[in-house]
Amino acid sequence: MRFTEARSRIERLPTPLPRGRVELTPTLLLRGEAPEALRLATAGPVRDAAALVLVYPGVGDEAYLVLTVRPVDDHAHAGQVALPGGKREPGDDFPASTALREAAEEVGLDAVAAGVTVLGRLDDVDVRVTGFRMVPVLAVADRAPQLVAHDREVAAILRVPVRQFLSDARIDVVEEDRAGLRLRYGAYPVQGHRVWGATGQVLAQLGAVLEE
Repeated sequence: MRFTEARSRIERLPTPLPRGRVELTPTLLLRGEAPEALRLATAGPVRDAAALVLVYPGVGDEAYLVLTVRPVDDHAHAGQVALPGGKREPGDDFPASTALREAAEEVGLDAVAAGVTVLGRLDDVDVRVTGFRMVPVLAVADRAPQLVAHDREVAAILRVPVRQFLSDARIDVVEEDRAGLRLRYGAYPVQGHRVWGATGQVLAQLGAVLEE
């Protein structure tokens, strides 16, 4: 998909927003009661976080976006693919300034140099298992941003065409054990990684918006 087309569709976000593909929603496969640690996590206070969904023009005017790979020593999200983002801090003009600040810290985004414009937000994602409510901030950049990975927070930066998240994109259904829990989830295969969970759900909705 060309960037000019993607930008045109993002600038006219529909109300209500279309839903993404349901197979991206993780399912906990339980026998009996949920583990106590999970019950405590989902019953605790919810904190605000924001993530930046930044669409920009790549080679041949194709629309791209920025993803990160978490370090393997990040115990909560080790090796997972994520959008740049993080928790709300005091004084933030939430959610836009939170998303932009975190992107500057994690991948060195210079919003002015790249000509970034915040256009809106996608649906919130409940990531209660980690104690957060994530707000995806949707933005476009006039130019491909110059990025540098934070040496402790980001193992790699992925530049991915948005076409990989449209309705005909491949999704793998995976069952595996994570932190002692058996999960089934859909994942986009991207550059040798799996994009799933909250990030997968956000990008599935982005794909639905781009095809409206």
